[in-house]
Amino acid sequence: MTPAPAGPARTGAADPNLDLDALGAWFAAKVPGAGDRVHATLIHGGRSNLTYVVTDGAHEWIVRRPPPGDVLATAHDMAREYRVMSSLRHTAVPVPRTFALCTDRRVLGVDFYVMERCHGTPYRRAAELARLGPERTRTISERLVDTLAVLHSVEPAAVGLADFGRPEGFLKRQVARWKRQLDASYTRDLPAADELHRRLARSVPAESAAGIVHGDFRLDNVLVDEADRVSAVLDWELATLGDPLTDLALLLVHNRLAAIVGDVSDAVSDVSTAPGFLDERGVIERYSGGAHRDLSDLGFHLGLATFKLAAILEGVHHRHLRGQTVGVGFDRIGEAVPPLLRAGLDTWEESS
Repeated sequence: MTPAPAGPARTGAADPNLDLDALGAWFAAKVPGAGDRVHATLIHGGRSNLTYVVTDGAHEWIVRRPPPGDVLATAHDMAREYRVMSSLRHTAVPVPRTFALCTDRRVLGVDFYVMERCHGTPYRRAAELARLGPERTRTISERLVDTLAVLHSVEPAAVGLADFGRPEGFLKRQVARWKRQLDASYTRDLPAADELHRRLARSVPAESAAGIVHGDFRLDNVLVDEADRVSAVLDWELATLGDPLTDLALLLVHNRLAAIVGDVSDAVSDVSTAPGFLDERGVIERYSGGAHRDLSDLGFHLGLATFKLAAILEGVHHRHLRGQTVGVGFDRIGEAVPPLLRAGLDTWEESS
């Protein structure tokens, strides 16, 4: 789960994570039409990748770099984000245009890349959608699902992404990965998590045809323009090749989460509760009509998505208890985990 964006920094303010002199010289040499004197505004920060609007006074771009401190390269792989967006540029998937990737760490000390600044709104709160009315909200939710179906219809090899991941054994690795993640965040016994993991481990189905997996596809990870169209899909840091149904299931579980946890945490997006937003059946039917994939094992995927999201939330809870994560609503995020896991078990029973 990506924390809510930080407030904008003062344009041109000194930022220890962005050397503007070094960046300006690199921009002038590598980005077509750019000047060498640039200013930057931080628009998203925290433990996730840092996102800046950079301008030379005549043009604007977005610069993405990893967060400061010791981070796993696999979790903040700038070249990976850059590659998948560049590869999708000439498909029907709306992605920002990419301009340049820097792997020379003499410039900023980390890898970073430059992309187009796309305009639109990353809707996160039901109140934001409520102001638009139920008809526009339904349209936005339909187009969100349509965009996911379009992504999953892209043949990886056709866009140069045949080697972007290891789809064979993807689901089994996901079950093991999120168990390790949950174990690493241990602060309390979670019997429902243990039971859900047991069921997942003994029921891994054959993967559907491999596709490009976004990894965290939801409404606040896309931009929606004034005509209610998805103008850009963002935050590709978890993208890989694998079973695309993991994206659909995680979207559904994110949509369930607000109803499950109620007002437990402001850190949880509640857009799915807005009047007009597609319900679960509507999302599944819309996706199925566009992606033409076998959904017979969706129950497993929903269980896996529940386990994954519970592990992520428990990680936030774990770090918050240790004073390593601050943010609105993080003090109560741990309360969301047990009911989320129970809902995952209930879904499993219903689909069995």
